[in-house]
This record gives sequence, structure tokens and C-alpha cells, in this order.
Amino acid sequence: MASFPRVQSPIRFARIAVSALFFSAGFSFSSWASRIPAIQQKLALNEAGLGMVLLSLPVGLMLSLPVSGYVVARFGSRIVSIIACLLYAAVLPFLGLVTQAWELVTALFLFGFTGNLLNIAMNTQGVNVEEKYARSIMASFHGVWSLAGFTGAATGMLMLYLSASPFVHFCIITAVVWILVLVVYKYLPIHDIHSGSRAPVFARPDNALLRLGLIAFCCMVCEGTMFDWSGIYFSREVKVSESFTTLGFVAFMTTMAGGRFTGDWLSVKLGRMKMIRLSGLLIASGLMLAVALPYLVPATIGFLITGMGVSSVVPLVYSAAGRSGKIASGVALAAVSTIGYLGFLFGPPAIGLIAEAFSLRWSFTLIAFLGLCTGILARYSGIED
Repeated sequence: MASFPRVQSPIRFARIAVSALFFSAGFSFSSWASRIPAIQQKLALNEAGLGMVLLSLPVGLMLSLPVSGYVVARFGSRIVSIIACLLYAAVLPFLGLVTQAWELVTALFLFGFTGNLLNIAMNTQGVNVEEKYARSIMASFHGVWSLAGFTGAATGMLMLYLSASPFVHFCIITAVVWILVLVVYKYLPIHDIHSGSRAPVFARPDNALLRLGLIAFCCMVCEGTMFDWSGIYFSREVKVSESFTTLGFVAFMTTMAGGRFTGDWLSVKLGRMKMIRLSGLLIASGLMLAVALPYLVPATIGFLITGMGVSSVVPLVYSAAGRSGKIASGVALAAVSTIGYLGFLFGPPAIGLIAEAFSLRWSFTLIAFLGLCTGILARYSGIED
């Protein structure tokens, strides 16, 4: 059972504090993403060159996964999440200062490394608070991350309007995040669940964790595909004008963010396993609607349904992994994240290869099948309601 500071940190303050970590993570990442075109122009990178440089971020993320699990298990998620959040935001100004491609590669590697360290630590914190609530609240934390993404994008647009340089923009974001962390850190849960048990720090993930990882993999392939290919699908298959190419992505993001704020309530009503099975059905049906009827209205409705399906799967899987008790929470989350992120990173390129060999509609049909697998695997995952 997670322990909390006494009167100074009641459970509602702990939930707000952990929400602040998720907001800081989403705010920092979306702030960087909003200035990629400006930095590309500054470094005179073409699309291929930018793509190669951007690979350093997921490389840093993937290499940090085993380290993150060990560090969180060894030192506790509270101190790691505080330090990682401060470091993650601190890398931003360096991204704004780069003048050469190798400098951007180095900074992005550190951004990915510290970002995933924060991801594992803050999700472990979320599991701690959820344990105290004794009901599902993990999806709401991920909803805050999505909300922060919109906030960061809007802030980026404001900075562009004010002609602020990326360095000045990022310094402001860093200051906001640091102030936020300094305000809330004292309310974070002190001890992780299972921290007083003999749950091993190093252990091979058991079959239950591997199944949870496969669920995350299937869902994150779908999520990554929607991030990278939704605009192209609307352009090539739905054949909309240029001004409407982002409509599918906006539809997906809107229901994904909204679904994360309602997902906890639904999972309490339906049960976690039924919620994941329903989510898989929604992903598959939404994508198949867009594939079967590649026209503006039905495709947009399909992407709305897909966003609802994707919204709650990863939060529920992370919650189940962190509560498993067979290995330390941070290590369990890192193991599931590793498998899940493989889908997020390598799924979209595979979709491109399939689209080249057949068509983009066939690619989306495959993604619909993987979405259905999300629900099928839930039956064998051991997730408890």
C-alpha cells in the first residue's frame, strides 16, 4: 500500500500533484513539437535529414527503458519523478540553442532519455494514488497529458505570433514547469506500492506482464498510425482539399483526450477487462468504417470512434502492470512500456511498407485487426476489475 505524507498531503493534493507531473510532461513535449519547423529552417534540414535527426529522440527513449525501471525501483518514483521532470524541462532551452545537426541529435537524445524516465516515474506515482483511491483514476492522468498537449500547441502558436525565438519560448516553458514542480513536489506519494515487499528489481517479466505488453503494443501501433498517417489517409483516400487534411487527426485527438477523462468512470461501471474489450471493438469498428466508406463524414466519424477506443487502453494496462506485485512497480511498467513503445515507433513505418506494396486502405484494415486483438487479448491478460 502506498504511503502518503500526513496532514500536509491529503489524497486529493497527491492526485493534483501527480496530475501536475503529467501536465508538465505533455506541456514540454508539445512545446518542442510546435517549434520543429522553425528549428528545421534554422538548421537548413530537408525532410530526410530532419527524419534522421528526429530518430535520436526514440533512441534515447528506448535506451532509457531498462535504466528507468531500475532507478525507480532503487530510489523510489517520488525523487526520480521530481528530478526527471526538472531535467526534462531543462533540456528544452538547449533544443532552442542548437546551431548544428549533431547538437540537435545530442539534445534530442537527452530529451528522449529524461522524458521516458519521467514517464515511468510519474506513471508509478499514478499507480500509488490510484491504490489509495481504490478505484480507477489512471486514465484521467493521461487525459491531463493530452490536455497539456493542446495547451503546449496553443502556446507555440502564440509564441510564433509574437515572433519569439525557440530559445526564449523554451526558457519560458522551463520556468513554468520548474515553478509547478516546486509548488507540488511535497504532495507526491512518498513510498511506492510493493516498495516494502520482496518484489525483485531484476526479474524476467511473467506471462501476465507479457500479455499486458502485447495489449499495449497493439493499441500503440494504432495510436502511432493515427499520429503519422491520419492526414495522409484523408489526403489520398478520402481525397479532401488541403485545408481538411488534418480533420481526421483533430477528430481522433479530440475523442482520445475526452475519452481519458471519462474512461475511469466507465471502467468502474463496466470493469477494467470489459472496458479494454470494448475499446478494442471501438478501434476496429472505427477504422473499418473509415476504410469501407472513405468519404469525409463517415471517415471523420470513424476516426472519432477510433479515438474513443484508443483513449483508455494504455492507462488501464499501466495500472494493471504497476499493481501486479510480482516485480517492482517501476520495473513492471518499464517492461510493459518497452513492448508498447515498439508498436508506437515501428508500427507506422511498417504501415508505409504495406501501403506501398498494396494500399493505404489495406494498411488501415490491418490496424483495425490489431485493434480487435487489443480486446481479444484482454480476456487472457488476468486484469482484475
